Formats: sequence, structure tokens, C-alpha cells
Amino acid sequence: MIPGPGETLTTADYHTAGEPFRIVDAGPMEGRTVLDRRSWAQEHLDDLRRFLINEPRGHAGMYGGFVVPADDVDGDLGVVFFHNYGFSTACGHGTIALVAWAVDEGVIDVPPGADRLEVVVDVPSGRLPTVARIEDGRVASVRFRNVPSFMAATGIQVGTSFGPVEAEVSFGGAFYASVAIDDLPLSVTADHVGDLITLGGEVKAALAGHGSHVHPTDDRLSGCYGTILHETLDANPLRQRNVTIFADGQVDRSPCGSGTSARLALLHHHGIVSADDALHNEGIAGGVFLGRIESVADDGTVVTTVEGSAHRHATSAFTLDHADPLGLGFQLR
Repeated sequence: MIPGPGETLTTADYHTAGEPFRIVDAGPMEGRTVLDRRSWAQEHLDDLRRFLINEPRGHAGMYGGFVVPADDVDGDLGVVFFHNYGFSTACGHGTIALVAWAVDEGVIDVPPGADRLEVVVDVPSGRLPTVARIEDGRVASVRFRNVPSFMAATGIQVGTSFGPVEAEVSFGGAFYASVAIDDLPLSVTADHVGDLITLGGEVKAALAGHGSHVHPTDDRLSGCYGTILHETLDANPLRQRNVTIFADGQVDRSPCGSGTSARLALLHHHGIVSADDALHNEGIAGGVFLGRIESVADDGTVVTTVEGSAHRHATSAFTLDHADPLGLGFQLR
């Protein structure tokens, strides 16, 4: 897995709206489904995750995915996501980047003259049908239909160093706590990133024992993945800006794809967004995801789509000098 003497490990590095996604083929993993393979990776590939995430090869904001087979013949490919603290259950920006990579690398064939391509991606939280929009032979954008999203709790009062805030919990492939910061002396901009990390971490820690982030059918999907700090920029059409603080204080540079679905579930619950209404969700780096509610179930669960663009910025060949005292690396902010 980790390169031995004279060996290299090649990765394809993309970003989606500024958020990195390092794509790696780590070889066969045990398990029948992608969720099973995630469990296996947690036990067997954590050293490789650290090798790829940590400095000097990565940084505290690095994100990536191991390419794996789909769950069955109806899927095209699968992916096990990883970040600075472990292995996540969902990652919308990574799904978008993976589809762009699959087309770029010829893993998925594009019929001559096609302007759209359907690609089915299996992720730990479930199956994501995607549509890649093709322009001049390249992927201009990817839209994925997420697993069903739902509101889990509202009106949770949390004391923080910035004063009391109200948190809401919803699921979009992972559980997120949402906090509006419109009335706080903060904004989702780079100059506030230190305070945003602090606030996001305080909210997540306060909700650690809360019962709202327990998945109803599979406990491997339980737990508060991160905190979405959001502010409203315009009402018609709805335009919000957010940053998701997750893992060990990691900052999502993109608008967060699975988080966008979680936000749509809450916005629908509050009657702000209906089916087919658009949410223009902006990230801290300026990129935008377009989110929509595709359908609504009788219990209020929503099926959403999220669209964004990814761009390749590097092909990397990593080595490890086994005499290097830094070994698998380190993290500094």
C-alpha cells in the first residue's frame, strides 16, 4: 500500500469549488458493498490515509478517495472517502470530482457527440446516480441525485464562546448540525476562518451525546459529521454562503455537496424551499453548488440534486524515504 524503496504511488488531484480531492487506486478491499469496504479501510488503510493526507504530501485540509468497484452490476464505480481524521460516509464534492476523473481517464466511455453522460456511483451512504454535462469533450459539470435527506432535530440551544446559538440537525448522507450566523459578528469569509473553526468545533462537541444524529437503519451512518455555518445573501432566488467544519477542525472550501442536501432538507421543513426551487449555495472559496429538491415523501424526506464542477490540477507520484524521520507525516495549521 505505502510505497516501498524504489516504488511510487500515483494520484490524480482534483478540486471541486476549491476543495481538494485526491483520487487513488489502493487495490482490492474486502467487503460486498462500498460501506463494507469503508469499514475494512478503517481497519487496514489508515496508514495509507495518513501518508496521503499529512504534510509534506498533503495538509490539514486535504481530502481524498480510494476507487473501488460498485456494489453490483448496475453501478459504474465506487469510492471510499477519507480526510484528516478518518473515513467519511458521504462526500458530494468528491463524487463530482470522481465522475470528472472517470471521464478524463476513459474509465467511463463518452459516446461520440454526447453532451451528457449518466454515471452511477456507489458511496458508503448509498447509490448516487449522476449526470455529467459534456462540453468540447470535457466534463463541464456533474449533477448527482443524493440519498434521501431528512430533518432530524431543530431548536437545539448551544452555548458557545460567541454566545448562545441555535443548532438544527439534518441528514444528507451524513449528519450535519446547521447554525445560522447572520446575527453573529462573523461572516463566511477567509478572514474569519479561525473563529469559524472554533465555533464549528464547539457546536459539534456540544452535540456529541445528542440523540438526533442516530441513523434509523445503519449505525455506521450515525454521528455528527460536521457543523454547517451559514448566512443568507439573497432571498429570491435563495442564495446562501456556508462553511462546513468537520473531522479534526477541517474546513470545507467548497459549499459541501452532502451538506447542501442536508440544508435543503431543513429549508423544506421550514417552508423556505419547495420542490424544483433552487438553492445557490456558495462556499468560503467562492465556488457555487446548485441544489434542488427533486421529490418529497409523505414523511417530509426529500430527494435532492446537487450540481458543481471539478478541475484537475495535478498528477502526483509520491514516494517514501524509509530513512525519513517524519515517516507518515504531520499536520500543522
